[in-house]
Amino acid sequence: MQRKKAKISKKLLRVFGKTNAKNRLIAQGDKVLVALSGGKDSLSLLHLIANMQQHAPFDFEYQAVTISYGMDGENYDFLKEHCKEYSLPYDVYETQIFDISQETMRENSSYCSYFSRMRRGALYTYALEHGFNKIALGHHLDDAVESFFMNMLYNGSLRSMPPIYKANRGVHVIRPLIEAREEQLRNFADENNFLTIGDEACPAMKIQTKMPHARANTKEWLKELEKNHDKLFTTLKASFSHIHDDTFLDPERWVRDDLE
Repeated sequence: MQRKKAKISKKLLRVFGKTNAKNRLIAQGDKVLVALSGGKDSLSLLHLIANMQQHAPFDFEYQAVTISYGMDGENYDFLKEHCKEYSLPYDVYETQIFDISQETMRENSSYCSYFSRMRRGALYTYALEHGFNKIALGHHLDDAVESFFMNMLYNGSLRSMPPIYKANRGVHVIRPLIEAREEQLRNFADENNFLTIGDEACPAMKIQTKMPHARANTKEWLKELEKNHDKLFTTLKASFSHIHDDTFLDPERWVRDDLE
């Protein structure tokens, strides 16, 4: 019986393929754990990796996993059915992250970094326990650009999201969609009529916290800039690959020979 396949645009396939080839994200013998939240980004990533396995000139394994926070009302049946329908290997990893947060988070504290850190730790644990050497996350170019400006404007640092890095616990984290636009992933989900999970699955919806505005404000600011500069993200993506770090105010990065 032939496996059901999602419809993927040639442009999205091309961006995904080039990003993987350029950064050597997935290679022969890899065992890749795909973090599946159920949103449009992670669903797009899962289907692209499944398609890649069918056509790549090398062999690798993959599996999707959803991190359960241990909240009342969590239900991932639709993701289980989705993965079954498309013959995608899938598992739910049960944790007590929500209960732990009740004991360790202060009222009205910021939650994003806390739950992100706890979720990432759970992914590392699952990956190591099941023999995965890489974890694939669904971050896209819009995420990377937003993070760059948030770090610059709010934290006073120049940093973004690398396509690949090695975590402290030994597993490599990869971002195969890091050069794709968010709109491409939204279109992919819409064209395939995929049911997706949104903010309603976020643990912060169930506790009293300070809602984050920095990313939403940055996203809106970039949206306004793009209205007057339609090549904005193309230019920004190019600039991420052409970094002249010796032109900033860090003496450690200057070429000393030019100063002698």
